Amino acid sequence: MILSTSEPKGGARERLLTRLLDAFGEAPPPPEMSLREIAARAETTHALLRYHFGSLPGVLAAMLKAQRTRDNEALLQAAEQGAFDDFVAAIWRTYSRPEHLSRARAFFYVAGLAAYSPEDFHEFVESLGDLALTLSSLAQREGLSTQEARDVATVTIAALRGLLLQEILTPGTPPEDAIALILRVRR
Repeated sequence: MILSTSEPKGGARERLLTRLLDAFGEAPPPPEMSLREIAARAETTHALLRYHFGSLPGVLAAMLKAQRTRDNEALLQAAEQGAFDDFVAAIWRTYSRPEHLSRARAFFYVAGLAAYSPEDFHEFVESLGDLALTLSSLAQREGLSTQEARDVATVTIAALRGLLLQEILTPGTPPEDAIALILRVRR
């Protein structure tokens, strides 16, 4: 998947996604923005957006997946030399940054829609386990069994997402040592 305009390759959908990412940067379009407004900002047509992504939620899901893929690639490089605890802290730092909160809002918006209609958001739903796989591998590397490692990874990601949702709904409420609390629960 192409994530920048430095030599776009691939099909028309990927090139259009590149234009969207370039036009909106780190903040995906808000749900109240129309496809026509999004198309104008990306210098394309709403018909192309509808053809390739289906709807505004489809546009958001594709953009979020691409942004998360890029973020996760950077996080995975850090995970190669780090421990489970370090990786959890890196995930939190990445996704709780103030400049990423609009993305987090869009994430929960699309996740809510996917809860009602998962078949319409298949790629988005499939991509949600990326970080859990890495966390599971790190937990196994630190001595947990395969099943224990999966369980710990699942609960850790759920706790991180819960804290992120709490931060969006009531800013400033997650405890300062939220990550320490999550890691204590693991033990």
